[in-house]
Amino acid sequence: MKFTLSWLAEHLATAAAPDAIVDALTRIGLEVEGVHNPGDALRAFRVARVLTAERHPQADKLQVLSVDAGDGPLQVVCGAPNARAGMVGVFGPPGAYVPGLDVTLKVAAIRGVESNGMMCSTRELELGEDHDGIIELPADAPVGTAYPDYAGLDDAVIDVSITPNRQDCMGVRGIARDLAAAGLGTLKPLAVAPVAGTGAAPDARTDDTAGCPAFFAQAVGGVRNGEAPEWMRRRLTAIGQKPISALVDITNYVSIDLGRPLHVYDRAHVEGPLVARKAVAGEQVLALNGKTYTLDPTMTVIADARQVHDIGGIMGGEHSGVSAATTDVLIKCAFFDPDHIARTGQALMLTSDARQRFERGVDPAFLDDGLAIATRLVLDLCGGTASPVTRAGEPPLTPRTVAYDPARAETLGGLSVPADRQRAILESLGFAVDDGWTVTVPSWRRDVDGAADLVEEVIRIEGIDKVAPVPLPRAPGVARPTATPEQKLERRVRRAAAARGLDEAVTWSFLSEAQAAPFGGGAWSLANPISEDLKVMRPSLLPGLLSATARNLKRGVAAVRLFEIGRRYLADAEHATLGLVLAGTRRERGWREGKGATFDAFDAKAEALALLAAAGAPVDNLQVMGDAGDAWHPGQSGTLRLGPKVVLARFGMLHPSLLKAFDLDGAVAAVELYLDALPMRREAKGGGFMRPAFAPPALQSVRRDFAFLVPADVSADALVRAVRSADKAAITGARVFDVFTGAGVEDGRKSVAVEVTLQPSEKSFTDDALKAIADRVVAAAAKQGATLRG
Repeated sequence: MKFTLSWLAEHLATAAAPDAIVDALTRIGLEVEGVHNPGDALRAFRVARVLTAERHPQADKLQVLSVDAGDGPLQVVCGAPNARAGMVGVFGPPGAYVPGLDVTLKVAAIRGVESNGMMCSTRELELGEDHDGIIELPADAPVGTAYPDYAGLDDAVIDVSITPNRQDCMGVRGIARDLAAAGLGTLKPLAVAPVAGTGAAPDARTDDTAGCPAFFAQAVGGVRNGEAPEWMRRRLTAIGQKPISALVDITNYVSIDLGRPLHVYDRAHVEGPLVARKAVAGEQVLALNGKTYTLDPTMTVIADARQVHDIGGIMGGEHSGVSAATTDVLIKCAFFDPDHIARTGQALMLTSDARQRFERGVDPAFLDDGLAIATRLVLDLCGGTASPVTRAGEPPLTPRTVAYDPARAETLGGLSVPADRQRAILESLGFAVDDGWTVTVPSWRRDVDGAADLVEEVIRIEGIDKVAPVPLPRAPGVARPTATPEQKLERRVRRAAAARGLDEAVTWSFLSEAQAAPFGGGAWSLANPISEDLKVMRPSLLPGLLSATARNLKRGVAAVRLFEIGRRYLADAEHATLGLVLAGTRRERGWREGKGATFDAFDAKAEALALLAAAGAPVDNLQVMGDAGDAWHPGQSGTLRLGPKVVLARFGMLHPSLLKAFDLDGAVAAVELYLDALPMRREAKGGGFMRPAFAPPALQSVRRDFAFLVPADVSADALVRAVRSADKAAITGARVFDVFTGAGVEDGRKSVAVEVTLQPSEKSFTDDALKAIADRVVAAAAKQGATLRG
């Protein structure tokens, strides 16, 4: 919400300095996002008189001017057709920055003639679209004066961030009311001069009392739709609105000034009565933004006997829009249900200034006055004759009252405010307070519905900085840990991931339907998403990490190692999960290492096992089974399971089609670790997890290597598990250290070498004992189809 200080002064009588106003706005909850003074950019430009104008000796369309900007004559080359001796305009000296041209002026030779600056047009100064000639000022304009001072451009523009609950501050008057309540001045009375009108009232009605409870309209005939007055165009331009025509600018001005959106129809393009109704499925409207929208029966529209003219409360249509040829108009001032407006805007993915106001809730009691103000402006600026007002439907004007106790300001807000002061604050904000402290809520405050809201009003105006900071009471004794086992688990895994060189990321918990689809689709969708790309609650952490990976790789990052701990949202519940992505180079090239290496499925498996070990999972008992799913590369992915049904993690390479969808080149390894599936370890009585006492073995371990020939389809994990089971007392470890296929190994088989660690307990192994264990190892491996390689 933007406005200028001079605009604010139309509603607030104040002597406060601009800095004081800005500070007060933030103090009372209207956060100031920025302050900009457009006059600062034009400070170097001055009012100047053209003394002489002669034809350029080398160009027919150029003139050589002698210009006085207060410091004596200067020679300026100018191509404007309206440049002539005696006229007064705006001069930019050398060194001035021209915003419309994005150039800084300097002394230059133009066709062989020296030019010391330039005379400027409105477009060159970004004050309008006129570029047919240079600016012409009145003959009595003071030569040498800084142009911003003469033109009144030295007017700060304040940009305020309005929270969704403060619909009353979507207009300059609402902000002025808050500042007046804060003691920065007096709110000026609003001048409303109803226009009785003559002749027949316009034919307008509402057939959709749910979406459009009230539809007020007034016609004006014989108008002249020219350019809006300079003061109105200046204010609209200052806040980023492009002046279009007097009729359009009036509606925009009233919307920003009073928070009351309006619409003006060209009656020459309206056939029959204007009706607020539900749209018919498949109806279309070409909106003022040049786009065609297909409507459905949940949407409220304004239509005549032939077609839809308006997406009610959001945007008008091009067909009935006013133009320079318009002579008869109908001014619409309606009340639209906020929920209907929000749903329609979301469905059409269409936003506008009108939607922002209607979906927050405009003042339902301001229809008559808003229409009267707009009609009066049309008559004053465009002429014409007004009709009587048509009032169709009834706005929701049921009075709302709240029983209030002034003591709640201290008990709930932490600040003792005298009752008389609280009454003065509430009344200055438009509330009515009777002797029994029954507070009547003003029609423009849809957000107030309880005593707590009144406390908020009192505290923010009195000054939240006056609320004393009070420490929370602390229970006696030694504080006890409050973290749950699940929180402790997440902390351990987070530390372990960081210690392994992974970078933690925090991504959105919601994503687009297209991103969710490869992971089974989203079970939950947001009813009010901020965009269609953030609509579905994520079924996996990988889409967000892949998007972050793509951004990093595109910016030249050689290796991406990201992890995130968060929640997946599935149909049954939300699940604590760790996601991990490895992309780019695992090892850079070097004179010793040779060429660089990229990540593979085994890197992902190693990370998964390390993090599961840190989480306390029984990694020695885990099984590697099958492919991880459609999002993963077949044959290069798997799951880590505790038994056939309990999946603790998925790991491996991601499917190439998935990587293409995320605009990723090259292979990407990933892990998804399901923290809520991990078996929780038993806690000790004093808190924390129990750990077995460290008892180093007294005897040295023994290592034996076995080379087996196994069928090619037998996994190394199955062979290792079989070897470990051969003698659980003596065998403390087994791992694969070599896999070979080729010469000497028949087709359909592979050679797998396993290192077995044997740990004696009471006495060292004898040769016979070692041979017996080896025989048991060979026998156990044979159950997997393995034979000892000769």
